[in-house]
Amino acid sequence: MGPTASGKTGVAAALLKRFPFEIISVDSALVYRGMDIGTAKPDAGLLQAAPHRLIDIRDPADTYSAAEFREDALREMAGIVANGNIPLLVGGTMLYFRALEQGLSAMPPADPEIRAALEQEMQEEGLESLYRRLQQVDPRAAARIHANDPQRIQRALEVYEMTGQPLSNFHAQGRELPLPYRLVKVILAPGDRVRMQQRIERRFREMLEAGLVDEVRELVERGDLDGDVPALRAVGYRQVRAFLAGGLSYDEMVNQAIVATRQYAKRQLTWLRREENVRWFAAEEDSVVERIGDYLECCLKQ
Repeated sequence: MGPTASGKTGVAAALLKRFPFEIISVDSALVYRGMDIGTAKPDAGLLQAAPHRLIDIRDPADTYSAAEFREDALREMAGIVANGNIPLLVGGTMLYFRALEQGLSAMPPADPEIRAALEQEMQEEGLESLYRRLQQVDPRAAARIHANDPQRIQRALEVYEMTGQPLSNFHAQGRELPLPYRLVKVILAPGDRVRMQQRIERRFREMLEAGLVDEVRELVERGDLDGDVPALRAVGYRQVRAFLAGGLSYDEMVNQAIVATRQYAKRQLTWLRREENVRWFAAEEDSVVERIGDYLECCLKQ
């Protein structure tokens, strides 16, 4: 596990040379086909050397939930174990990791009309207004959700308006059976905040050089993807789409995408600090692959 731009993919691929691992991607953006540059999807050469499961399994017009991920991941894990190998789950979508480990409560389905009304309210009154309302109707959910996370704020309000019950009530209800595997949890994260910010900026500028604007343009020109689909709300894609629509200048797009990515990494780290029974490793260390490998080797002997 780790925040964006921490080098998880490279470390995971290197570990395959030492262990009988098979990789399962834990990333809500990598599931989408045609979204390669902005998601830092492993290239064909890397995927040939280190195949990843649960990559390119959805069209960008589709949704993909944490519940679907859990079902898919459990199926893939069983297949890997049947092969005599060990599943190595790699990614930064913390909600997916939590859903896999702890299971999920039965949640009401999305309601497009309520979601559209909440989106309009956010446009007219601002996200802060929605967050204040969430604090009133479901303070427990509001305490867990970042004030700058529109998707989760809207979902919590949507559940409340649909059912009259706070989202936190559903979370408190009985969950599915816990994960039927022993877990070894490793976090790879930059030890230096400034370096992390620099790495995020450098990587986004490299994405632009690699053709990110053209990639987003191709998605938009399909004609069936509006700004509400989760794929185009992903960090980076959202800002490039606004640039293509004329809402941002090029420089504004670049700056906003870098800031949004840094905020996303900060939220990921907040989630990670709540994890229990984990081992942290600094991404900058030259010997980090060897150190993680040694740690895993000790764990596998226990």
